Amino acid sequence: MIPGALHAPRGMLEFWVDPESPYYKPIFGEGKRLILYCASAWRSALATETLQKMGVPNASHLEGGFSAWKSAQLPVVEKVSKPNSS
Repeated sequence: MIPGALHAPRGMLEFWVDPESPYYKPIFGEGKRLILYCASAWRSALATETLQKMGVPNASHLEGGFSAWKSAQLPVVEKVSKPNSS
C-alpha cells in the first residue's frame, strides 16, 4: 500500500463517512485532502464520486491507481494485518 494510507474497504465507505453511523471514522470529517486509490482506479473513481455526493470536501482519486503508483517506482509498504483474535 502507499505509505501513510488508511485502508478503507469500499463496502464500508458510506458507513465510515456518515457522522450518524455507529461506524463513523472521524478522519472523514476533518477536512483533510483525501486521495482514494484502488488497484487500477476504477473503484476509487466511483468511491470518490460517492464521497463528493455525500458532501466530503477535497476528495479525489489517484489516476491509474496503485498499479500506476508502483510502475512509477514510488514508495510502497506492506499492509499491516490485524492480529487474529482467537
